[in-house]
Amino acid sequence: MPGLPWSPEFMTAYEQALAGQPIQAGSKRTKPGTIRALAVSYYNSLAFRSMKPITQSVYRNIIDRFCGQTDTQGTAYGDLSAVGLQRQHIIKLMAARAEKPDSANGLRKVLRAMMQHAIEIGLRADDPTQGVKNIRPKSKLGFHRWTESEIAQFEERHPIGTRARLALALGLYTGQARQDAVAMGPQHIRDGILSWVRGKTERTTGIELAIPIHPNLRAIIDATPSGHLTFLMTEFGKPFAVSGFGNWFREQCDMANLRHCSFHGLRKAASVRLAEAGCTPHEIAAITGHASLKEIVRYTQTADRKRMAKSAMEKVKERISSG
Repeated sequence: MPGLPWSPEFMTAYEQALAGQPIQAGSKRTKPGTIRALAVSYYNSLAFRSMKPITQSVYRNIIDRFCGQTDTQGTAYGDLSAVGLQRQHIIKLMAARAEKPDSANGLRKVLRAMMQHAIEIGLRADDPTQGVKNIRPKSKLGFHRWTESEIAQFEERHPIGTRARLALALGLYTGQARQDAVAMGPQHIRDGILSWVRGKTERTTGIELAIPIHPNLRAIIDATPSGHLTFLMTEFGKPFAVSGFGNWFREQCDMANLRHCSFHGLRKAASVRLAEAGCTPHEIAAITGHASLKEIVRYTQTADRKRMAKSAMEKVKERISSG
């Protein structure tokens, strides 16, 4: 493997090696023509193996869970005919998950990938997921954005020098997602600049970010014991897996009585801080690496409205006091 473990060069080669290894699990236990057999075939397809390992894991979890569930007759979905799956079945499956839009939409997404594979291998001539729309989430706000008081509450519970405080600081002062935060290490910082390519976009835009290290983040990094290639380590001295880190950070939030907060919400908080500091959407994107400016524009517009509202009220106070 090229490069040091967990370095960008090493992880790229590692992912490529994983992608090149066919997954054979369960192939001997499947019946030809079933959804489960199609799943095994899909796991061995180029489309699946070209995905990042973390995406493969997400897809496998959804597909394997679906195959294990049963219909009203008690038959496992995995044992049903892959050819017999029709549009009305997809709609019913989505409707059954209407209370959890993310779950419903995730299932639709992986079933579409499987059906497209079925067409490629000649098992089907059509895709029953076509025309089936995503279920809109109840809230358009998505993950909760941390407020300044919530940040202060977390900081009070987790002082400088703890792993939890370092995790918070990495999220707030880099604006990156959890898969990025767990892979960051001292080797990525040179001359006070964090050079980074977001995991989500490294195979698409591949834009390298150059994020200046904020003095507060520098102080917290220096005060937190590490000595490893990643800043964040488990209690056993191992690098965090992305899902494991999410669960661990969830526990840190619970300890601070912030059960509604998550690590992803820090990315939003970082964007809002930049917007309220007067940064333009493009300046914010230069830090966060957002591929689309749509959400960032909303943050900056909100910040502008706050400033204008404050200015307007000051003018009213001046007029009343002078009158």
